[in-house]
Order: sequence, then C-alpha cells, then structure tokens
Amino acid sequence: MIKVYSTMTRQKEELKVTNNKIKLFVCGPTVYDYSHIGHARTYISFDVIVRYLKHEGYSVFYLQNITDIDDKIIKRAKENNEDPLELSHRFEKEYLKDMETLNVSNVNFYARATEHMNEIINQIQDLIDKGYAYDTETGVYFDVSKFEDFGKLSNRNLDDLQNTRIQIDSTKKDPKDFALWKKQDEQPYWESPWGNGRPGWHIEDTAITEAYFGPQYDIHGGGLDLIFPHHDAEIAQMEASSGKEPLVEYWMHTGFLNVSGEKMSKSLGNFITIKELLEIVTPEVYRFFVLSTHYRSPIDFSEDTLKQAENSLKRIQNTGKIIIDKLTEDNLPEGNVLDEDLELFKEEFFNAMNNDFNTPIALSNLFDFTHKINKAISSNEVSRNTLNNIVETFKDIESILGFDIIVEDDMVSDVSGDLLNIITEIREDLRSKKDWDLADKIRDELANLDITLEDK
Repeated sequence: MIKVYSTMTRQKEELKVTNNKIKLFVCGPTVYDYSHIGHARTYISFDVIVRYLKHEGYSVFYLQNITDIDDKIIKRAKENNEDPLELSHRFEKEYLKDMETLNVSNVNFYARATEHMNEIINQIQDLIDKGYAYDTETGVYFDVSKFEDFGKLSNRNLDDLQNTRIQIDSTKKDPKDFALWKKQDEQPYWESPWGNGRPGWHIEDTAITEAYFGPQYDIHGGGLDLIFPHHDAEIAQMEASSGKEPLVEYWMHTGFLNVSGEKMSKSLGNFITIKELLEIVTPEVYRFFVLSTHYRSPIDFSEDTLKQAENSLKRIQNTGKIIIDKLTEDNLPEGNVLDEDLELFKEEFFNAMNNDFNTPIALSNLFDFTHKINKAISSNEVSRNTLNNIVETFKDIESILGFDIIVEDDMVSDVSGDLLNIITEIREDLRSKKDWDLADKIRDELANLDITLEDK
C-alpha cells in the first residue's frame, strides 16, 4: 500500500485510483531563460515518483505543460530584439536537453500553451456563461467573489490576494480578480470573442488538463511556491467550469531549494542554471543529492552538501564494483550469508518508498546494506548465488532511482585491486614496526569507506 501526503488534507492518505491508472499533471516551466537547479529538484523528484509508481504496477500518464507565451517571455524577447515565440521555443529545447541529461525521462507529453488556444478560449467562455468571469476593456477576469471556496488549498483568504502578482486594474470589479485573458493588439496575440490577446497566468493549466484528463484527475504536482495563488486559481477555474469537485484527488508539492541557506535569486548572485551545475558535477550526483532529502522538505544546495552527495554516491558505486569484481573470482564459498540481510534490505527500502516516497530513508537503508556487503566480501563469506541476487536487486533499484549502482567500467574510482594491496602492505609494515596508532588510523579510515581489514 502506497501512502501519499496530500497538501489539501495535510495528511498522508492511501493511494486509491481506478484500475491502477494514474493521471498526473505537474506544472512545467515558463521558457524565457535556462532552467535552474530548483526546477531540476522538482522534476527529478516527480520522475522518481513516477518510476516507483510504474514499478509497483501502475499505469501512469504524466502530462506537463510548457508556458511558451507569458509577460516574462515578451519582456525578454524585447530585450533580445527577438520574436517571443522563437525565444520561448529555443529555451524549451534547452529545457528538454537538460531533462534528458538529468535522466528525467517519464513525462509522456509536453503540452505547449500556444497549441491549446482553442481549449483556453472555450474554458474562458464557459466561465463567462456560468457567471464566474466577466469581460472588460482590458481583458476577461475571474470573479473570485463568486467562488466561495477560493483559497481552500492554501488555507488563505481572499485578502491575501492583494499581496500576489495580480496587477491593479481599475476596470476590474475587485482588485483581487485575476486575468483569464489579456487584451492586446501587439504581436504575438490570438483572436478571441473578446478581442485580440493572450491567456492569463492560470488558465492554460486547467484548459490543458481538461483536454487530456477531463475535469477531474488523480495527482497534481509542482513546487511549494505555486500553491497560492496559482493552484488555488486552478481549482476555482476548473471546479467552477465543470461543477465537479475535487479537481484532483492528491496535491503533491516539492519543498524550496535554497543556496547556502538563502533563497536562490539573480539579485543575490546565487542563481545557478542546470547547465552551470553540470559543469561541476555529474547528472547522477545531482540526482543523488536531490533524493537524499525528502521531496516535501526544504533542501540546501552548497559546495559541501554537493560534495557529500558525490562521496556518498561513490561509496555505493564502489560497493557495486567490488561485487562485480568478486563475481569474476573462482571458488567462491557456499552458504547463505547476507541472504537474510538482502531480504530485510528490500523490505525496508520498499517500505520507505511506500511511505510517501521517502527516498532519504530508502538511501539510508541502501548505505547500511552496502556496509554489510563490503564486510562480508572482505571476509570472503558470500556465495556466488547471493552476489547475483544482490546485483539483480540493485539493478531493480536503479530503475527506480535513475542512477547506476552497479558500474562495470572505470567510471568509479577503484579502491580495490592494486591500490588496496599497497595500502594493506603499508599497514602491515607499520604494525611490524609497532606503529599501532597510524596502523589503526588506516584501518579506521578504510572502515569509513566500508572496507574492512581483518588483522592476522
């Protein structure tokens, strides 16, 4: 049984869907610049969630929108003296390249806003017809006073809307009403029953999800910063239009990503794009870094935390290489050493994933198990059959986490073989000279790498 924390109810709930089929929508990027490491944190997290759901037998349709027309896009295009749609589609390609590099591979369809204008216009017209929206000389606006439950996801009231990105417009009935359609005659614009213009911030998501999923679906995901007002607005739009609630059964949100304890922003000089990140670490290291923190928790990016993730991943992959090296040897022992440990590890790993996709606990269990493996292999106690079963299990887990544990080439530094033999010989020389302190220090440092030396 998988339990999911729902932002709406503020508690973990059993995942219940019809016929094991899941419709999942996650808010995609506004493509006016290179994607940053905060985007990567959210999309890696949901990639692993989808991987695990598929592993457990669910059929998942994962939909993501691409906001390819927006105020930010138009502003940046003017600064660059570039066509807005050419700019957005250029950065969309860069975003997709970044996702491919990070092994974010489970999105079934990316839906551009500009390719769903008919659906957007139809939904706006429906809201007007039902009395939830009105037309002015500047645009079409959602009348928040008509939707009594506005703010039910965030537990905030309408007065808070005054502090959001909603702009003051004297043509609106209330300053808190938000735009569904912005009228303008400057390119790019689209024709509509209310005049030329383009969609507001919120309407594209519900128009797109209704087109592919209908008025109700299973899971909606995104960053914590989108809950208010964006996701509250989505709920209001779709439930007002369809007359059905809830819009979705489970709301899932990733926590904030900070850089060295501060919010990431260009003004602070700590804004890091995915491309800049990948100049200093591998994609697998960043995936490991992200998964070392629960998806709902805040995560702090720094050189130290990134280096810690890199070292931790190397330790796990070193164990994988030691296993492969051991399997090349002849005359491995018989017996069932580690068999019970393997079964316990699998139980604990999957229990953690079933508990709201708790990857840090799952990785902690993986660390504990690799320590036992290294100790047993060092003592030459593990049978070939057990090692093969461990490899099979690790391969299975790789498909969930999206990074390699079993590495069979020179991608990982080799702490076995000649190097380990040299270290062992040096330590024996120290012991023969009765330099116990330095010999013990070498033994303890190797133990920190999960390499156990047995004194003769």
